[in-house]
Amino acid sequence: MTNNKSAFKRLIDHEVVEDYSLRYAPKSFRRWSPAIVASASLGSIAALFAFAISASLANTVGTTNALIGNLIAMALVVVSSIPIANAISKHNLDMDLLTRGAGFGYIGSTITSLIYATFTFIYMAFEGSIIAQGITGALGIPLSISYIIGVLLIIPLVMFGMTMLSKLQTFTWPIWIILLVIPLLTIYLSGHFTLNDWLSYKGLSNHNSTIIDISEIGLVAGALVSLMVQIGEQADYLRFMKDDSDTNVYAKRIWTFMAGPGFGLFFFLSFAAGTYLAAYTSHYIGTHNNEPYSSFIYVYSMIFPHWLGALLAFLLVVVAQVKINVINAYSGSLSWSNFFSRILHKHYGRFTWLLLQCIIALILMEANVFNEMGALLGFYSNVAVAWIATISADLVINRKLLNIGPDWIEFRRGYMYNINPVGMGSLIVASTISILAYFGYLGAILQPYSPFISIAIALIATPLIAIITGGKYYIKRDPKNDGIHSEQAVSLRECVKCGSKFELRDMLGCSFHRGAVCSLCCTIESKCGEECKYNSQTVIYPLTQQ
Repeated sequence: MTNNKSAFKRLIDHEVVEDYSLRYAPKSFRRWSPAIVASASLGSIAALFAFAISASLANTVGTTNALIGNLIAMALVVVSSIPIANAISKHNLDMDLLTRGAGFGYIGSTITSLIYATFTFIYMAFEGSIIAQGITGALGIPLSISYIIGVLLIIPLVMFGMTMLSKLQTFTWPIWIILLVIPLLTIYLSGHFTLNDWLSYKGLSNHNSTIIDISEIGLVAGALVSLMVQIGEQADYLRFMKDDSDTNVYAKRIWTFMAGPGFGLFFFLSFAAGTYLAAYTSHYIGTHNNEPYSSFIYVYSMIFPHWLGALLAFLLVVVAQVKINVINAYSGSLSWSNFFSRILHKHYGRFTWLLLQCIIALILMEANVFNEMGALLGFYSNVAVAWIATISADLVINRKLLNIGPDWIEFRRGYMYNINPVGMGSLIVASTISILAYFGYLGAILQPYSPFISIAIALIATPLIAIITGGKYYIKRDPKNDGIHSEQAVSLRECVKCGSKFELRDMLGCSFHRGAVCSLCCTIESKCGEECKYNSQTVIYPLTQQ
């Protein structure tokens, strides 16, 4: 039994498995080119979720309303993601660590870790449902068993983090592109489905008297704007970007944009392709067109024997859904690691939380969450967009325009206030008011636009609270007093608690342990009472002291 435990501990502590899940990504680990990092990050655009949700929305509100709503939502996704992506690639922190320093505080970001984890397992369940539909359709086994197979397929691929995922994503791109283009090109070349047929599609009920309906555009945009949170998953890869001095700066900027905000552009194209496929197949398979496997197998069978069409559709579903669900599972493991490390003051390893992520997603899949995705996303977006809008406002308005807050992103517990009212106040106010609007308490006119109310309030509240508080709650103890600037010095220093060596960016002076400790040991320490922050008489041991 002892051997098994030690083997598991070696697994969860392994550098490649752990992937610096709770830390600054050190320079020594960031060995991939910007293009490879972007390739791994953009695996998210392969998701057939875009085809499922676009079909569902197009069937409800028609093609034109769906496209306009999608355009509005994706414009917000791109704009909100730009400052976050730039900060992540510059400071080499994941979304949780960025959130800590960008207005929320050390404990405040615990709540956003839970919001982010919720995003990842909701989408993992949606994407997992699609792959299960493909498995059931191809092999004829019960859907409940297909759910389990789909989850088990993901675990070994995600276990080894970026090392495995970078190779997986690069290898599967050509397969995905070819399999996706064939059915779309088949419809186009058939000659009996015109551009007008596509754009004039009013949905299965054909209830619209006009092609453009403002309220239905709001419904679509409200459901899709929750994808603002997708920048969190992109950021989990962007943190591995090399320093400017180690790569071509212009290439890094281009790939940072493509891998971060670029997601919104690619999703718009996938969504448009999804409405195109749905409008065509609706005449032949009806509501089954919101199941990507059913739509693709129908079109493939137009040019291939049915058995080959079924095989190609199955292969497309597997490749596409593996590409996206490894990202959902990986990001979920990171967010759970961050959440529980602060709640439990222990770190059980990213692999442990990967298993939890997969279990939760499986439960949602078995509960048939796929059929409720529109309503679920509509509610969830009220809170999610408040979080992202707050971070963007802090990075751009507070720091750049108002010059409030430090010139670096602080994430280490010993240097931070537990709660920063700038981020937490904005999140609470914006999400509360928008949820009231969502349930109709602010009137029927505002109800479809509740996520946009959340964004607007967050953009106003974030700088307002920062001005009122004077930026006091960003830094509790100045790291410069420990002998270094927070953004400099990549030399290694041994942690007096765990004995491992880390770059100084990941270290801090600790009076409780009478020396320098790493950020993770500081996080899981439960006995110190945070004396370094609250007792002015304590002696801090400089990081540069030997």
